[in-house]
Amino acid sequence: MSPSEPTRDLLKPSHTPDAIRARLKEGYAQSYLRDFVYGGIDGAVTTFAVVSGVAGAELSTGILLVLGLANLLGDGFSMAASNFLGSRAELQLLERARKSEEHHIEVYPEGEREEIRQILANKGFAGEDLDRATEIITSDRKLWVDTMLQEELGLSLEKPHPFWAALTTFVSFMTIGIIPLLIFFVDFLTPVNHAYLISTLLTAFAFVSVGAVKSRFVAQRWYLAGMETLTVGGIAAGLAYAVGVLLKGWIE
Repeated sequence: MSPSEPTRDLLKPSHTPDAIRARLKEGYAQSYLRDFVYGGIDGAVTTFAVVSGVAGAELSTGILLVLGLANLLGDGFSMAASNFLGSRAELQLLERARKSEEHHIEVYPEGEREEIRQILANKGFAGEDLDRATEIITSDRKLWVDTMLQEELGLSLEKPHPFWAALTTFVSFMTIGIIPLLIFFVDFLTPVNHAYLISTLLTAFAFVSVGAVKSRFVAQRWYLAGMETLTVGGIAAGLAYAVGVLLKGWIE
């Protein structure tokens, strides 16, 4: 057993009848981890890509900051807006599917009841157990519809709130994405030696940190998650730097 896996004694207090009842009553807590990781990684990648491109072209710190901040705000808002619209579309799809299933049950209940019966049969129910389970589910309209949405259409009933998903993405994008620019604010006021190298190290730390945060919620070791995000960011930065070097002569 992995050291991170709980033992029976640790699980026991949370699995008493009262504890289970309270947990189920409390409901499912929506996770916005995906939005945080997506926003943070993309923020660092895109901003550092701008930094790398400008550094490769050997442009001034002032130009770097203008392009970096413009990219940070523009892309951050764009990602948040896209996440909002995408999350909202998923909710609308779920609501449309729910209304469709409710209409099917209203118009042709025997056909929809047979669908429930076959769904349960595919799960191993048979005989009286199958009849009883079918009767229980189809006697509750909401449970009936929810079962159809999940089992027939493969839809999740738990969707992130569009506003909070967008806000998480935006905050994460801005917070992590500004890290590659921090040293250049200092460099703009007082010249700093090896500013690009410092920015590279700070960004690498940001990538590893985002990966480490993700690893706390998924089955992945923190250093592997960190290396994963670091690799993605490094490739993007390398491509941007190469473009800056190739185009350097055109803009001098």
